[in-house]
Amino acid sequence: ETEPLTSKKDVSDCSKGEDCKENGLLVRNPKSALRLVEDGNKVHPSQGDKGEAAQISNGYSGVQSSVPCNGEQQLMELEDRETWSKKIDFLLSVIGYAVDLGNVWRFPYICYQNGGGAFLIPYTIMALFGGIPLFYMELALGQYHRNGCISIWRKICPIFKGIGFAICIIDLYVASYYNTIMAWAFYYLISSFTAELPWTSCTNPWNTGNCTNYFSKDNVSWSLHSTSPAEEFYTRQVLQVHRSNGLDDLGGISWQLTLCLLLIFTIVYFSIWKGVKTSGKVVWVTATFPYIILFILLVRGATLPGAWRGVLYYLKPDWQKLLATEVWVDAAAQIFFSLGPGFGVLLAYASYNKFHNNCYQDALVTSTVNCLTSFVSGFVIFTVLGYMAEMRNEDVSEVAKDTGPSLLFITYAEAIANMPASTFFAIIFFLMLLTLGLDSTFAGLEGVITGVLDEFPHVWGKRRELFVLGLTIICFLGSLATLTFGGAYVVKLFEEYATGPAVLTVVFLEAVAVSWFYGITQFCNDVKEMLGSAPGWYWRVCWVAISPLFLLFVTCSFLSSPPELRLFDYDYPYWTTVVGYCIGTSSIIFIPIYMVYRLVITPGTLKERILKSITPETATEIPFGDIRMNAV
Repeated sequence: ETEPLTSKKDVSDCSKGEDCKENGLLVRNPKSALRLVEDGNKVHPSQGDKGEAAQISNGYSGVQSSVPCNGEQQLMELEDRETWSKKIDFLLSVIGYAVDLGNVWRFPYICYQNGGGAFLIPYTIMALFGGIPLFYMELALGQYHRNGCISIWRKICPIFKGIGFAICIIDLYVASYYNTIMAWAFYYLISSFTAELPWTSCTNPWNTGNCTNYFSKDNVSWSLHSTSPAEEFYTRQVLQVHRSNGLDDLGGISWQLTLCLLLIFTIVYFSIWKGVKTSGKVVWVTATFPYIILFILLVRGATLPGAWRGVLYYLKPDWQKLLATEVWVDAAAQIFFSLGPGFGVLLAYASYNKFHNNCYQDALVTSTVNCLTSFVSGFVIFTVLGYMAEMRNEDVSEVAKDTGPSLLFITYAEAIANMPASTFFAIIFFLMLLTLGLDSTFAGLEGVITGVLDEFPHVWGKRRELFVLGLTIICFLGSLATLTFGGAYVVKLFEEYATGPAVLTVVFLEAVAVSWFYGITQFCNDVKEMLGSAPGWYWRVCWVAISPLFLLFVTCSFLSSPPELRLFDYDYPYWTTVVGYCIGTSSIIFIPIYMVYRLVITPGTLKERILKSITPETATEIPFGDIRMNAV
């Protein structure tokens, strides 16, 4: 499929000055060193000359020289792209990215809400035919083309390059609210270093007359307006939502949370500023520590009185639920957002792999670990909820009303506070939440960093530290709205609208572009070049039809019934739905804008413009011994 670089045709043609006028050709100089002819920073091969051009990308450096071949031109000597120090660094990074806070709070809640053990059936089906194939596809794309989410489209289908810009905007939105949740956890962690946890009593300055401590030795009566100490600590001390009237009056900024967030971004910066060589070492702690804590909390939860009630409630199957459409929608959404394709992270991480790395095996291992972690986290949560129900003498369904972050920061925090050695368990629990969130933040920002550095290597290629600093400052400033007294309302709005439909749309278009425009046969040949064997019919059918339909199904279900948002006692007004859709649209609007831009700047008739815009314009370099050859 590739013509030998040492063929006489290459040398003779170059000497005649006929083919060297094309950008990106490899030629041999008198010292027999392979060099890349690069005319400026532009690559514009003709249609069908896919194998003639190679874009200098992040991780490559060039040495300028000149040859007397059709005028003065630049010769860039290729060097290998930065790679992971060890294979385990890559695996831990991907696992750390996929396993995040959502595995701990979202999966257990969705599981018991949608039929308990019966929910595992649609969850497994959606994983096999939707989530894992898309996960595998992104790893293979990133590893083969060795580019970030923007510049990779030159090698696949240039007209879809707007997908890369949309991904970067989505990642910035996520960074603006996701790290605020970690700031809450950090506040809890600092508050845990006391002999008595501050959310165990009703005698604190922030408590109200409605505060009722069920775990006190006195007989207490629980009324409709009663609140627990843990709830008041979360809402009135950490978030201070009582000082805000809603999204139209967010109030001032909490300086305590601002300092917590500043420290988190400082940790993030010094973990990723040097690239995967440093972040690959940090994840040895951030990706493995949560599993140690989960095991300790699982053992502790299993020994609590009433734990069996929680487990029974978690897994008791309700087979009638399988007939409800929303159960299948929830299963599809959960596996998709859990594995996390569409954020540019898998493309970025896989691009630093060695070319012949077994990404197929990696996809199966990491996705399986992610799904099992979600399942086990359910036991960690529900053994404690069973204990809470036993202590309150209530049904588990009454205890498990809290969803999202409230499940961790109110219900679970209250249970920990009333265990023996509560301080120890509180410290390790909130430390676990921090580490779960940190490696996901590393990943999200790396998706943006790799994408931009690959797209603009001559601007930012040697200034990574400066670019990462600017990016973290932008993310911190973008988070200020979530640090206000009504910041929790902003977090909820962004979580529901900024990422959900936008990411689903991005991955749907990505799957269509790869399977139908780039071509499933070409993609499978790419995988065969890396792994030695082509994907089977199961993967082909999933990529071509099932996975796109899976994404279309979830997207249409979301758009047909947008969520009615409510947080604490605040019902989101109708205009917030409009704002939410505007936020979601603000990222994916780059896709049609770039398509129009691409067609406008491409010369020729409309048909010629379309054909050129869907034809790969830049070759992918394939290792051949110690040199890299252009794929044709």
